[in-house]
Amino acid sequence: MSGLRPDSPLPTDIVLHQASRCLEIAFDDGTRAKLGCEFLRVHSPSAEVRGHGAGQEVLQTGKRDVTITAVQPVGHYALKLVFSDGHDSGLYSWDYLYELALHHEAMWAQYLQQLEAAGASRDIATPPAATHGCGKH
Repeated sequence: MSGLRPDSPLPTDIVLHQASRCLEIAFDDGTRAKLGCEFLRVHSPSAEVRGHGAGQEVLQTGKRDVTITAVQPVGHYALKLVFSDGHDSGLYSWDYLYELALHHEAMWAQYLQQLEAAGASRDIATPPAATHGCGKH
C-alpha cells in the first residue's frame, strides 16, 4: 500500500455510483477519474491481492459483477472499500487512488492481458451441470 506523501493531491469529491458500478473521485489538482468497482477490486492494495512482496501478486478472476457495498473513511488519509464478494481488506490511500486515477487505462489493459495469458476470465466460473453416467436420466 502506498503511504500518504505530503505532496500528494487530496480528494475534493468522492461519489459512489451504484448504477454504473464506479467510484468517481476528484482531486485538488483538477484530476478526475471514474474507477470501476471491478478495477478497484482487482487492484486492491491488500496482501490477498498484492502478496507480501514482489512476484507474489495473485491474479484476481471472476470479478466482473463485483460491486462496492460500503465506502468507509480511514482517518484523513484513506478509504476502506467493502466489496460484494466479501473482500474488505486493504486501505486505498489518497496517493494510491491518485495513482489508480492517473494510470487507469494502462493498468486495466495490463490486467486484461494477464487474464488472457492465464486463460482466465472476468466472469465467475460456473460448475458444469450434473450429468448421469448412463445418459438416460
